[in-house]
Amino acid sequence: MELPFAESWKIKMIEPLRQSSREEREEWLKKAHYNVFQLRADQVYIDLLTDSGTGAMSDRQWAALMMGDESYAGARSFFELKDTITRITGFEFVIPTHQGRAAENVLFSALVKAGDIVPGNSHFDTTKGHIEARKAFAVDCTVDEAKDTQLEAPFKGNVDPKKLEKVLEEHADKVPFIIVTITNNTAGGQPVSMKNLREVREIADRFGKRVIFDSARFAENAYFIKTREEGYADRSIKEICREMFALADGMTMSAKKDGLVNMGGFIATRWEDWYEAAKAYCIPFEGYLTYGGMNGRDMAALAVGLEENTEFDMLRTRIHQVEFLASLLDEYGIPYQRPAGGHAIFIDASLVLTKIPKEEFPAQTLTIELYREAGIRGCEIGYILADRDPVTRENRFGGLDFVRLAIPRRTYTDNHMRVIAAALKNVYDRRDEITRGVKIVWEAELMRHFTVKLAPAD
Repeated sequence: MELPFAESWKIKMIEPLRQSSREEREEWLKKAHYNVFQLRADQVYIDLLTDSGTGAMSDRQWAALMMGDESYAGARSFFELKDTITRITGFEFVIPTHQGRAAENVLFSALVKAGDIVPGNSHFDTTKGHIEARKAFAVDCTVDEAKDTQLEAPFKGNVDPKKLEKVLEEHADKVPFIIVTITNNTAGGQPVSMKNLREVREIADRFGKRVIFDSARFAENAYFIKTREEGYADRSIKEICREMFALADGMTMSAKKDGLVNMGGFIATRWEDWYEAAKAYCIPFEGYLTYGGMNGRDMAALAVGLEENTEFDMLRTRIHQVEFLASLLDEYGIPYQRPAGGHAIFIDASLVLTKIPKEEFPAQTLTIELYREAGIRGCEIGYILADRDPVTRENRFGGLDFVRLAIPRRTYTDNHMRVIAAALKNVYDRRDEITRGVKIVWEAELMRHFTVKLAPAD
């Protein structure tokens, strides 16, 4: 008899959870202006707001914390981290930052200017925000397959080569670099194939452009290449990572995802001119070059986390749990971006709340309903997150409207997945009764979803 699948780790510490009443949640939603970012964490039963910094560290990482070197300059922990990053990516020049958006802020301050055009595959919120804050433009070149959430395609995160070529043919002089997000978060945690990364590299070389990887979930991307792309089944995750990064010129990373730490990030590149340009912004924005916003102990834990999470068993355990939740949703007929992504399930709100017009933000409404049902906090990745068009100031309704259920790494059990699925089923079963969405009563100019204030629509 074949043995069933089991986790590649065992539990050493637990944290109690509290379930609230529906009446409590109704009151908390009102006080939070129907924005789940504004809820207190202790008002949440199962927290799927993000997988960023919310995972559990290993015993080896906790041990590394105690060995961290807190020297201001030249800390041993920096060199341990740098050597690990260089070994995994091949990039020689490394600048630590306190998280991924800080890495973007430092590097984009050096590379992006007003009027620039930055093509890529579904820039995530902070990436787009850092581009548009500099009066530049993010152009989405994701493959059209990503728009059909019910289509089963193995690499829906890919860049469309024809779309990319068109941008470069028309605006090459305004393009400072091409950015590829691995995995493609906004499109549903969908991976990018090695074949596609080669296509992007070839186009970039033809037009004399450099390529940056937004690498928050690069290890999960490597896992999908290993398990879905022909010719990679016998390759290790670390070997696939080196091949991926050989096709890029640099990377930004939120280490809070595939680095398995609660805080941290970095820039890495093979180009000394990019490194020198970024250094000038790292020191005033983040800190000295050998800590850049990170404690020595956090750098030590990150070095271990990068090693652990570029091993197949760790990734298989993590992604299997996401796939398990997807299998439960399949039983209930709940539509999500198929196939299941690496870090989250993305519920297609437009196929669930069909009576809510886009102007009343279906995905945000579904996020509210899920919390109201069971105290489960998801995250809208849709029309509110898309922000307004920087020129017309109109809401951008052209993309997908998802509720993202991001699964923290090594944190919840499969029984929690069962609770999530059952709560979604309850909401799904009464979907026709949900006929009123939400309206915006206050918003920030950029990245409004974090602080937006909402009210029930009229």
